[in-house]
Amino acid sequence: MTPHLAITMGDPAGVGPEIIVKACARLKDRLADGSLRLLVIGSNPALHAARDALGSDLDFPEVTDVDGEWPALACLQAGPEGEPIRPGVLSVDGGRFAYLAVERAVRLAEAGRIHGIVTAPLNKEAMNKAGYHYAGHTDLLAELTGARGSVMMLAHGNMRVSHVTTHIALEDVPKKLTPERLRYVIDRTEETLAGLGLPRRRIAIAALNPHAGEGGLFGRQDIEVTEPVIKQCVADGLDVVGPVPGDTIFVKLRAGQYDAVVAMYHDQGHIPVKLLGFNVNPETGTWDALSGVNITLGLPIIRTSVDHGTAFDIAGKGIANELSLIEAIDYAEKLAAARVRAAA
Repeated sequence: MTPHLAITMGDPAGVGPEIIVKACARLKDRLADGSLRLLVIGSNPALHAARDALGSDLDFPEVTDVDGEWPALACLQAGPEGEPIRPGVLSVDGGRFAYLAVERAVRLAEAGRIHGIVTAPLNKEAMNKAGYHYAGHTDLLAELTGARGSVMMLAHGNMRVSHVTTHIALEDVPKKLTPERLRYVIDRTEETLAGLGLPRRRIAIAALNPHAGEGGLFGRQDIEVTEPVIKQCVADGLDVVGPVPGDTIFVKLRAGQYDAVVAMYHDQGHIPVKLLGFNVNPETGTWDALSGVNITLGLPIIRTSVDHGTAFDIAGKGIANELSLIEAIDYAEKLAAARVRAAA
C-alpha cells in the first residue's frame, strides 16, 4: 500500500503555500501514477492563490476528512477563513491556521487515514498571538500526541544528526546529559535508521567537552556519563562508538564512517548540517537554496519538516525554494512505508 502523507501548510502568510505548489509540480508524475499520495491541510484559498500566482496548472480538489477515498493530490481546509491573509504579513489568523492544520493532521494520523505528516514552517509569534502557546512544532506535536519525549534529527544527504538537547541555554546542557536521556536518543536514532532501510546503523556519539574531556581535564561528563552508556549499548548489540571529539566527528560522518551522529546540543549538531545544506551564490554572497530535513523522533506518528522558517521577507514573490520540502516528503515516505510494512 502506498502511504498517504499530509502536508501541513504552516503559516499561510509564509512561503508554505508556494513551496507546496512547487514541490507538487516537481512530483506530479508520481502523483499521477499513484506512487505518491499527498493531502495538503491549511487554507485552501491561500494554496489556490499561490498556484495561480505561479501559473501552475495543478489541480487541488477540496475534500473533507470524512470523504471515503481521497485523490492522490487534494487539499483539506483546516478551519474557517477569517480576515484575508496576505503574504509576508504576520497575523493572528496565520497563527490560527498553522495550529489547526497540525491538529487536523495529527487526528487523521491517529485515525489511520494518513501515515505521516510533513510540516511547512509556522511562525511562533503568530501562533502565540492566536492563543496557542508553544515554542514550535515539536512541543505542539508532543502535546497533541501525548508523547513523553522527543528527539530532533537533522538530515542532509548522509549527514544524519540527532540531538540530546536543543532549545536550552548552553549552561544547562550538562545537567540534561543523563544516562537515561542519552540512551533514549540513541535508541530512537537506531530505530529511525532501521526505518530508512540502513542495514548496519553505525552511530557515533559526540563528546560534550573538547577532546572528549582530555582525560577529565576539561570535564568528566564524557567519562562518567557517556562512556558507560556506550558500553551498555555495545553489550546490547548496537553499533555505537564514542565519545568522539566534536571537531572531527562530523568529518568522519560525511566520509561515511558512521550512519548517524548523536550531538549533545543545538549548535554542535546544527552548524555542520546547515553549513553543507545552504547553497551559497559566490557572486552575490547570498544563499539561493537550502537542503535539509528536520525529523522528529519519539512520536507515535511520523513527522518530518523543512529545515527553514516562514521567510516572510520573500513570501509571495515566487522565489522560495522547494528542495527542503521535497526531501522532507521523501523521508516521510520512506519511514511511513517501513511502518506500513511492519504492520502488515
